[in-house]
Amino acid sequence: MQRRKLLKLGLGTGACTALAGGIVWNQVFDGPIVNPCLIDNLPDSLVNHSLMQQAFAGLDVSQLWDTHFHLLGNGLNNGFDGQATGIWLNPEMSSWLSPIQKLQYGFYLDAACISEADKADSLFLENINKTMSQLPQGIRFMLLAFDYQYDNHGNAKPEASTFYIPNKYAAKVAKAHQSFEWIASVHPYRSDAIEQLEWCKANGAKAVKWLPPAMNIDPSAGRCDGYYQKLVDLELPLLTHAGDEKAVHSEELQKLANPLLLRRPLDLGVKVIVAHCASLGSNQDLDNKKVSQKSNFELFARLMNDANYQTNCLADISAINLINRDLHEIKQIVENQDWHSRLLYASDYPLPGVMPIISSKNLAANDLLDESVVPFINQVRQHNSWLYDFLVKRLMKSNGVVFSNDVFQTRKYFE
Repeated sequence: MQRRKLLKLGLGTGACTALAGGIVWNQVFDGPIVNPCLIDNLPDSLVNHSLMQQAFAGLDVSQLWDTHFHLLGNGLNNGFDGQATGIWLNPEMSSWLSPIQKLQYGFYLDAACISEADKADSLFLENINKTMSQLPQGIRFMLLAFDYQYDNHGNAKPEASTFYIPNKYAAKVAKAHQSFEWIASVHPYRSDAIEQLEWCKANGAKAVKWLPPAMNIDPSAGRCDGYYQKLVDLELPLLTHAGDEKAVHSEELQKLANPLLLRRPLDLGVKVIVAHCASLGSNQDLDNKKVSQKSNFELFARLMNDANYQTNCLADISAINLINRDLHEIKQIVENQDWHSRLLYASDYPLPGVMPIISSKNLAANDLLDESVVPFINQVRQHNSWLYDFLVKRLMKSNGVVFSNDVFQTRKYFE
């Protein structure tokens, strides 16, 4: 009898949990957990929709460069030219011995509409070309290279890295496709760092990308000063992640993503682009160590508002629409019009195609989007997730303020 009562209780609890979960899903999430990937066709009804026209109105699309666009692959097949890409993926990302990373990688493949993992390198390029073909001519994607993690002695540590995208491959792809630019990635601890920066600049790199928690980079380290001087000499901006990093496994190194560590390159004159506006997690307030940790966004805002950094402290708005962001902080980003001239549009592609992590409904419920636009942009997302991300940020508003045209006309920061 007792067992039957417990069973009934368990079933009842399970049913209630499922019902509650269903209600939350319906109220917050927008649709399927997987990407429909209808990338072969963007219907005219969407192309000619009044909201699409509104989003592009007033923009010079020849100035619209997406400043944070990942190259994706695993090195299992050749690239567009029949040659090996040199891409490397940590085996843990595709092994059920590391289930979280395996699932994470599966979501990335799904987001990029890659149905066959052993053809990831070529399919990724094929798909982003389809994505680009649906956009107004002149827009460009800035493809990111990504260096290995290095130890403090300058030795590469592939076993501690998540993936590697060679500079030579990113340069080759950008050179072969007029709609792409590229951003290099050179770890400052490697012995040939200066030589590599010079090669990248000579081969068309428009900036340099770091992800300090994943790469083991301390931006405040004096050993980086020569590197920073070379960035200034070559006029290469530094696009660097700040705030907690969830896309790669790097929990033990999160302190390296403290925005205040970026004062050193800023003081040395480097043009620093803070990825994501540091809009996740918290870190030690290095200005007052008696105070408990503060949000990374608050520390980032301190840099943006510092009179000494008004010309060289910038930020990109990639990932600010993810569901794990603090909505109050996102509203501050939108409403602070003094920042707009130093904010850069970025998608963090392929993240816009990871369906569960961005909710148009949630943004609308929290007054960052009009509810009336949600059906349209969600329909666009099924065909073109990059365009969806652009539309969300173009139509996003808070207290009547929208991102200015300057935020989307980013080319000027790289030429």
